[in-house]
Order: sequence, then C-alpha cells, then structure tokens
Amino acid sequence: MNNYRLESTEITNLFIQYIMDTASICVSKHVLATVKDSEVCSLFEFSLEVSEKHVKKLKDFFHEENFPIPDGFKEKDVNLEAPPLFVDSFWLYYQHTMSHIGLSSYALSFGNTVRQDMQDYYYQCNVDAMEVYKKCVAALLSKGLYENSPYYSTPSETKYVKNLGYALDVIGKKRPLNSAEAGNIFFNLTKTRLAKGVSLGFSQVTKNKDLRKYLETNIRDINKNYGLFSSLLQEENLNVPILLDTNVTNSTVAPFSDKLMAVITGFLTQSAISYYGTALGSSMRIDLIGHCETAILGLLKQLTKFGSVALNNGWIEKLPEANDRKELPIN
Repeated sequence: MNNYRLESTEITNLFIQYIMDTASICVSKHVLATVKDSEVCSLFEFSLEVSEKHVKKLKDFFHEENFPIPDGFKEKDVNLEAPPLFVDSFWLYYQHTMSHIGLSSYALSFGNTVRQDMQDYYYQCNVDAMEVYKKCVAALLSKGLYENSPYYSTPSETKYVKNLGYALDVIGKKRPLNSAEAGNIFFNLTKTRLAKGVSLGFSQVTKNKDLRKYLETNIRDINKNYGLFSSLLQEENLNVPILLDTNVTNSTVAPFSDKLMAVITGFLTQSAISYYGTALGSSMRIDLIGHCETAILGLLKQLTKFGSVALNNGWIEKLPEANDRKELPIN
C-alpha cells in the first residue's frame, strides 16, 4: 500500500500540518519561557513533545517522497527573551481552542487518506489531539475557568415540529433557541473571543503597518459578531462566555515574527468560517441563519485582506501545482 504515490489531498494535509506544527512548536517554546503556572507548563511541555514528534514523522514522509520540506517556522520566528504578552490562563483557552480545531482537522485528514502508513499516522494524531484536549479541559476545570455551554431542562415528552412558523416566525415574539442553536452560538463565541484576544495582543506588538491594520479591522469585525451573537443568548437569559481582553498584558515586544502572528490569526479566521457554516446548517430559525450568513461573508472579506497582507510580505508558501502542459517544451 505504501507504494502508492501521494494524492493531492494527502500532500496538502502533510504540507499544512507541517506549517501548523512548526508554528505550535514556536508558541509552546515561548509559553514555557514565560509562564509561571505549573499546570500551564505541564500542558505545553506535552504539547511541545507532541508537535516535535509530528514534525519528525512529517519530515520522514517528505524524504520518502523526495518532496522538499516546507520552511514552516523556525527558531527565528520566536523571541524567547520577550516578556509575556498574555497572562498564564490565556494560554489554557488558546490551547483548548487549538486542540479542538486539531481534532476536526486530523479526522478530516484521516478520512482523506488512502495509504496505510498515513492512516496509522493520522490515527495517532487524533489520539494525540484527544490527549491534549483532555489535559486542557482538566486544567481549566481545576482552576474554575471552564465555562459550560447553556443548560436546558429535560423535556417531559418527545415532540415534533408541525409548521413552518418554527423557522419563519421572527417578527414579534420569536420561539426560543433550541439546544443545537444555543450550543453552536456559545461554541462559536468561545472561538470568537480567542480570536479577538490574539488579534488584540498581536496588534499591540507588530511593527508591520499592514498587519496591524488587518488586525485592527479584525478586532472591529469580531466585536460586531460577538455583540450580535451574545445578545441572542442574553435575550433568553442564557450564559455567555467572557471575553479575554484583560488577559493581554501591556507588553510592546513581539514574542513571534510578523509572519507567525499573521498565520495564527489567518488560521483562526479560516476556522471560524467552517464553524459558522456548521451553525448555519443546524439552525432552524431564519433570522439566525441570516446572522450566520452575514458573519461568514464578513470573515471571507477578512480572509481576503489577510491573503493580501501575507502575499505582499511573502509569508505564504506555495502548495504543489498541476503541471502546466502549455509550458512543456515541444520536441
């Protein structure tokens, strides 16, 4: 089975994972150089070990395929002398969100893989991501920082939707959010608040004017989305995750390169599009569907701005391209 050539999806997954795991190594090293909390240190020591293990295996795959190893991120992309940009507890929220995204990404990679050796690899990646996630939840719970999504009363009987008003009646008194809708809103808000905290911190330390402008626009858009979706929960007296703005210190020294900070924020924007898409697909209230559509359109515009900044600064590595038959020499 390993004699099969890598398919486009397989090489893409390896390529992108290499970029993100080398980014994770840089983040983990900065955290370990700055945090004081022993639980946070323990979590990121494990995360660093996992990422380094992944990178070693990824390099083996690239060597076997005679594929050039991507640059990814290296020691020059992290400043271990920089003071903390975020308080210790922020990094628990950060790793909780990133490991959650990793679980989805590894599952997709596993499902797009044909070769047995790569299936085995992504199987282990899923196990690793689950272990990191479990450690994140345990640390958040032990510190009283874990925030539960809204609780719902147990229904007394099974009921069915019997008319279109369940979806369309949004003028005047709306029907209450169902558990899927409220759960997705809360879930997305936890990702939104992290993206804002990251953007706020990075905008404070970057010296790149284009990146700062992108981050400031990102913060404005995030504030709008956070305000809208949190109000939907508050209207029904359901709990809302707290913002992480106060978790940003007053440091003005960049802990990471502009390239790394751009890629992290771009990655969070890209991930948010898929989460709002999931919320849209499971919503049955027409106003909520419209809010999700608007949020996705706004994120797509932000992703375009990110692409412009990243391309203009030469921060995006090129994925393999199909052969251009028109450029082949004629005998």
